[in-house]
Amino acid sequence: MATAVESRSSIAPLPARDSSAGWVVVAASMVGLAMGLSPLPFYTIGMFAPELQQAFGWSFASLMGSITVQSVVVMATGPMAGFAVDRYGAKPVALISLVMFGLTYMSLGLSGGNIWIYYAQWVIMSIVGAGTLTATWMHTVNGWFEKHRGLAIGIASTGTGITGFLVKPFAAWLIGTYGWRTAFFVIGALPIVVGLPVVALFFRERLARGGRRSAKSAAEPEVEAGMTLHAALRHRRFWIMTVAFLLIAFALTAPTPNLENILRTQKFTLPQIGAITAGFGLSVIAGRVAGGWLLDRFWAPGCAVGILILPAIGSFLLSQPSIGATEAALAVISLGLGAGFEFDLLAYLIARYFGRRAYGTIYGSFYTVIAFGGGMGPVVYGRVFDSTGRYDLALMTGVGCLVVGSLTLLAMGRYPDWRGERR
Repeated sequence: MATAVESRSSIAPLPARDSSAGWVVVAASMVGLAMGLSPLPFYTIGMFAPELQQAFGWSFASLMGSITVQSVVVMATGPMAGFAVDRYGAKPVALISLVMFGLTYMSLGLSGGNIWIYYAQWVIMSIVGAGTLTATWMHTVNGWFEKHRGLAIGIASTGTGITGFLVKPFAAWLIGTYGWRTAFFVIGALPIVVGLPVVALFFRERLARGGRRSAKSAAEPEVEAGMTLHAALRHRRFWIMTVAFLLIAFALTAPTPNLENILRTQKFTLPQIGAITAGFGLSVIAGRVAGGWLLDRFWAPGCAVGILILPAIGSFLLSQPSIGATEAALAVISLGLGAGFEFDLLAYLIARYFGRRAYGTIYGSFYTVIAFGGGMGPVVYGRVFDSTGRYDLALMTGVGCLVVGSLTLLAMGRYPDWRGERR
């Protein structure tokens, strides 16, 4: 009896939610996400593709196939990484994955002309780097916040936008100055040199001070409130979100790698295209922060309808036979705002409707949905262009997907109350 009383009294109080300590974790999550599998390969492949094409004679389509390989592998590894986060904690998963991802990315600099070995490198990179995906960081950020959860998610998620804004010119400079092999080595070192120390020092779960648990809690781990994956799969809300995010991911991901070519069909010159698309990365960042702020104040499905109408309008504008530079720039910015809001919305909805008990596993399952929808989108847009020479039909399909997807979320209903269910 004395031991039990002593062990209870020795438990230090949890750091307060929405405290300054939580914002430090948000900053560390932003850096970790920026150095991870989601943004670095996606935003740099376009810079390396011409160099690899010239060096080995690979077709551009074959090189872009690496992104498809990544999407397919992540459909399997995303849920597994989420399970590992729920089982072992986010920090050890993140630290190991950052190192392994960095090393495998660096290995691309050793490419020797065999396209199948190149694809195998992408497969391995997508497996070992899955622990750097969004679920890892959002799992922990969600635990630190209640009142400002949406804003915290939004700020942490800006890591991908920051990478998109900075890494392309950095990669271009490295390739032009030192060659593509060195550029692969340097960019691959970033997760290890930058991401690893930041995450090791500042990224942590919201545990009792000192990170210690009582003897009782060590034997009986604390179970967060919420659903297991099995329970979530049996609930209609899971399938409502599945349909909605399949459509939303398709419509928001498809235009991104096709933007330059879409604008070429509008007869814009290359300098004009550069100027028009310059604001895309910044609008992604703005969409994440503004979207998170709105999610804290308004019902999330309602926010989805209000915000996702913007990229729907943008896609509609780009589908017109002829538009001016101002309209095109506004369309691109609206697409960036929607792309930024998408992952904020997903992270927030999972926490609100399914709780944190199996947050990583459930998020990983939805990441599979997004990878599938996002992987199909660019391919469908490309085939429509190959068949018709324009993107009108594809863009209008995107408009329909955004409208239907956002309206579908209105069926989610009121937030469940998870208070008092944690043990």
